[in-house]
Amino acid sequence: MTSKSVDVLLVGAGAMSTTLGVLLKQLDPSLKIAMVERLDHVASESTDAMNNAGTGHAAYCELNYTSQNPDGSINTDKAFAINGAFETSLQFWSYLVEQGSLPEPHNFINNVPHQSFVMGAENVEFLRQRHAALSSQPQFAEMEFSDDPEILSQWMPLIMQNRAADEPVAGTRVRYGADVNFGALARNMVDYLEQQDNFELLLSRSVEDMVQYSDGDWKVELKNGHTGNTESIRTRFLFLGAGGGALPLLQKSGIPESDGYGGFPVSGQWLVCNKPEIVEQHMAKVYGQAPIGAPPMSVPHLDSRVIDGKRALLFGPFAGFTTKFLKEGSVMDMPLSVRLNNLKPMMEVGAKNMDLTRYLISEVMQSHSDRVDALRRFFPGAKDDDWELSYAGQRVQIIKKNESGKGKLEFGTEVISSEDRRLAALLGASPGASTATPTMIDVLERCFPEQMATAEWQEKLKQMVPTYGQDLTSDGELLRASRKRTLSTLNLDRDYQ
Repeated sequence: MTSKSVDVLLVGAGAMSTTLGVLLKQLDPSLKIAMVERLDHVASESTDAMNNAGTGHAAYCELNYTSQNPDGSINTDKAFAINGAFETSLQFWSYLVEQGSLPEPHNFINNVPHQSFVMGAENVEFLRQRHAALSSQPQFAEMEFSDDPEILSQWMPLIMQNRAADEPVAGTRVRYGADVNFGALARNMVDYLEQQDNFELLLSRSVEDMVQYSDGDWKVELKNGHTGNTESIRTRFLFLGAGGGALPLLQKSGIPESDGYGGFPVSGQWLVCNKPEIVEQHMAKVYGQAPIGAPPMSVPHLDSRVIDGKRALLFGPFAGFTTKFLKEGSVMDMPLSVRLNNLKPMMEVGAKNMDLTRYLISEVMQSHSDRVDALRRFFPGAKDDDWELSYAGQRVQIIKKNESGKGKLEFGTEVISSEDRRLAALLGASPGASTATPTMIDVLERCFPEQMATAEWQEKLKQMVPTYGQDLTSDGELLRASRKRTLSTLNLDRDYQ
């Protein structure tokens, strides 16, 4: 058995681990870091381009980020938080582009306007109220609203073609929305890391076991998928950023903070159109409203995608049920994750979410024509033969205990860290990669508090994220200055004022 020692071991080579690796290397170039990945390639699971929607989640178009309160008012808390988080990611990416650590922005991010679209008088009124609540604040001041079919036809021509003239419709638009190729972004971050001293990328390595020494270090045993050999790495800090595979790894660790956590896996599928004559007529990410009973990640949207310089249209996602935690995982992933400490929460969540389970199974049973029928609610002129099915990545939603000890299903992301600050793990899904930068800064604050308190780390963090520690929601001038820089640097809107 070969063995080595590092300061930081990153498990998984997706958006989260690569972001944390780059942050740490920027903050302390002397750190010895290793990254291990189960597959042969970097960012080939949920982070890969076609395994996610590629939306730079900023709450501009995602209606599920603004729920309606019982009194009819709009709850904007989540929208402002997610928007601020994405601004942090944009600042970090801009810094890396300016430093030459990332390539020209078009290689991983492109301008695609973010739009919302609703049908029916009640939904039109909801969107009107949503727009009023958001656009009154600097973060969403440029959001436009219209219920005029002629204007909407300019914003989203395919969606308005052949639509009934008497149908109430409305839309909103933010012109500087982003389409992000998170797979390309992660691979470019790894390219940067591999150029640094004291960094090693180990592909085709699966974590077989882990144990913590009395001094707090972790011993992680790996299996080489090509040779079958066993390798051992001793690390001072261990990060589990393996997407859906993070839950089983967290359970292997045995830390008390993992007790009670379970996972609810959801699969996804897209309809994809590559026909130029259709693709060229739509240049936006247009989000609608989720069907009753559907999980939040199943909000239907018709998206322009720019992947490796080529444009395509994507519609979905069509959710489904599976017991796999990873796209290239095992059907035994979910059954093997059941423990005595999470059995009750998982059973309670299962009992309370039978409608969701039935919905996911019904989605799996749909025919191609059924899926295109769903698309035709968005794009009335869609034809079956113009679209083909593509399989997205797996999402594992969090099951945990609530305040009263009962099980609850959560949609979002959550950092779990050990009391001794020597291990952290990331569970959950959307908004995921869009908020990788603030999420990994949270890991730094939790697990590297002494270093984060130093003048050197504070100064460097403010170089990478100039608004670090400041509230963009309450400081419109700071927001506009930051946004002007990032939108120009990343070629999202050079005319922003």
